[in-house]
Amino acid sequence: IIGNQQSKPETAIVEKIINSVDSMLMGQCLASGTSPESADAPQSIHDALVEYFNIFDGKLTNISPSERSKLAGNIGFVATGQKSYPNYAIFDRGEGQTPSKLHDTILSIRKSNKLRIPFVQGKFNMGGTGVFRFCGERNIQLVVSRRNPSVASHENDPMRDFWGFTVIRRDDPSHGAKHSNYKYLAPSNHILCFPAEDIKILPGEYPDPYGSPMSWGTYIKFFEYKIGPGLRTNILFDLYNKLSVLMPQVALPVKLYERRKGFRGNSFETILSGLSVRVDEDRSENIEENFPTSGSMTVNGQKMKYSIYVFKKGKHEKFTKDEGIVFTINGQTHGYLSKSFFTRSSVGLSYLSESILVILDCSEIDGRAREDLFMNSRDRLATCPLRSEIERHLEELLKKHPGLSLLKDKRRREEIESKLSDQQPLSDVLKDILKKSPSLARLFVQGLRLNNPFNNNSSANANEFRGETF
Repeated sequence: IIGNQQSKPETAIVEKIINSVDSMLMGQCLASGTSPESADAPQSIHDALVEYFNIFDGKLTNISPSERSKLAGNIGFVATGQKSYPNYAIFDRGEGQTPSKLHDTILSIRKSNKLRIPFVQGKFNMGGTGVFRFCGERNIQLVVSRRNPSVASHENDPMRDFWGFTVIRRDDPSHGAKHSNYKYLAPSNHILCFPAEDIKILPGEYPDPYGSPMSWGTYIKFFEYKIGPGLRTNILFDLYNKLSVLMPQVALPVKLYERRKGFRGNSFETILSGLSVRVDEDRSENIEENFPTSGSMTVNGQKMKYSIYVFKKGKHEKFTKDEGIVFTINGQTHGYLSKSFFTRSSVGLSYLSESILVILDCSEIDGRAREDLFMNSRDRLATCPLRSEIERHLEELLKKHPGLSLLKDKRRREEIESKLSDQQPLSDVLKDILKKSPSLARLFVQGLRLNNPFNNNSSANANEFRGETF
């Protein structure tokens, strides 16, 4: 199970963040004295965000930056250690767990803890194990947790005031075994624990990785993480951009802390609120006029909502890499199609291929369709008839989109004009040669002017070229 999770280190991190979001929602529900599985509990993540955090319509774009900043204090992601192989920690002030409950929650696999809870994202109780394979050579992870006092007051657990902690590691195959084993520290089957009102494990001022108190919740640290060379920079840059795409409409904001020594900058903290908030805040600078556009479509009886973003030329690099069409459920990316999709002859948007981003919200599709379309690791699409039909509908939608057609013609005209202007130095050289050699000039042209072979003004309204068989 552990070996069959996310194939990329950044998508494995997303699962940890989503678990922290779930913990926050669960904590609010339990603190109110409501059973998460009851009919009185919120019936969707959207409803939970409205009820517990007063987020209008359940979207972070509807609250102010100061409100998002305040909320982000509940979930944090911290980079410490070395630049090449950083240590990452994620913490939340959610429900937390008692030492006795850690066995059956954070340390369990395939238990149906959240299967019948409609307002959380995690269902399969295994996605959080995806980071294990990327945790250095010894695959070490630390887990520390304490039950939220507001939740514990409704329970009779004798260990409710204690912190529990353990270390997870990977043991190589032995005694003829074919596979490695992952084990967690539990002497005599008991989680180690200690009493304390708070522990100072949250980040202090840069570059201090610790110093601020944590009173309850969960703190998980994974060591010497193999994040890859492209994402080892200050987490406020490349990794922040990547996580924004992987969680384009994350339910709750997350605060990122860079605490590795040796970085320079004006700030070492930022708020991760998802791609939709980033685009909305800087729309005039980054997004083409009349975009984004949105709508809905139904494929094989499954309703989906789409949003089409078109970045201004050269602006996409701050937001996406190869992601062209992003498939999401409850704000988390479950798979994507690359930008090459837009260059298909059935789409015909090669001039815009680097600039388009389509977010396809699949939150309303039923459980069976979700199983067919997405792998359980939630990081890639499966090959199935539903996927083929979705692609066909998207091809038709994008090809016939009037705004995209106009913008495509505009980009084509600009690119031709740019190429012609790039040739001006060569044109000047040729003019000079022809001027100095009358005999050469007579062979090629009449006069000394090289005419533009393109009609720039008509390209915007030009019909699509259709070649005929010779």
